[in-house]
Amino acid sequence: MPGSFSIAANASSFFTEIGALSHFAGRFFKELFSRPFEFREFLRQCYQMGNKSLVLVAITGFILGLVFTLQSRPTLMEFGAVSWMPSMISISIVREIGPVIIALICAGRIGSSIGAELGSMKVTEQIDAMEVSGTNPFKFLVVTRIFAATLMLPILILIGDFVALVGSALVENVKGDVSFLLYFNQVFEALEFSDLLPATVKSFFFGFAIGLVGCFKGYNSNKGTAGVGKAANSAVVFTSLLLFVIDFIAVFVSDVIYG
Repeated sequence: MPGSFSIAANASSFFTEIGALSHFAGRFFKELFSRPFEFREFLRQCYQMGNKSLVLVAITGFILGLVFTLQSRPTLMEFGAVSWMPSMISISIVREIGPVIIALICAGRIGSSIGAELGSMKVTEQIDAMEVSGTNPFKFLVVTRIFAATLMLPILILIGDFVALVGSALVENVKGDVSFLLYFNQVFEALEFSDLLPATVKSFFFGFAIGLVGCFKGYNSNKGTAGVGKAANSAVVFTSLLLFVIDFIAVFVSDVIYG
């Protein structure tokens, strides 16, 4: 019986948090279209999330392209299908591997940063001070960060996908003596609109999830330094799980639409 009570309590806590997160998201959409618009803070957050994550995303994408090609090449050689390498790599990276891996990297980089930053402001009562001074802390801190993450992540994913394809082309150039021009000609022949559109659309949802969960955990963190660490950690864990759920839904919907 104690075990059943524990399960019920955990389930109740989980659904309570889902409800609070949904209410938090609803408040974001309500505040997003109301004045004043914090353009300067929004641009600063775009710089922080985009430019500061660019090197990490580029390195991740390059290594992803190298490793994926090196691992796939021997198997394709056994079947005499090495000529299909550019097509297979490009479709796999653009459709699924690139967006998911880069979103997970950004969840660790951006989500934990937002959770820790807002958690620290909550602990040091800076958010309360903003409310007293007449500033809307939710609009200034939360709306700008979620909107910036939503817009920046698709750009980071596109850059990461391109760098991954460059890394793959480098391996093919060294291992198979395939020119970069021939490689990318086959890449663009293989990719279709139905490959690019779902991947791009779901990347916006990935960015929204990263910003939303990071802000939610930080904005509602407990008092004390332990609460800051817990907010940053739970933001990454919860976001990572949510990314896989969003990816599954996106793949299912894409399969229904495009068959």
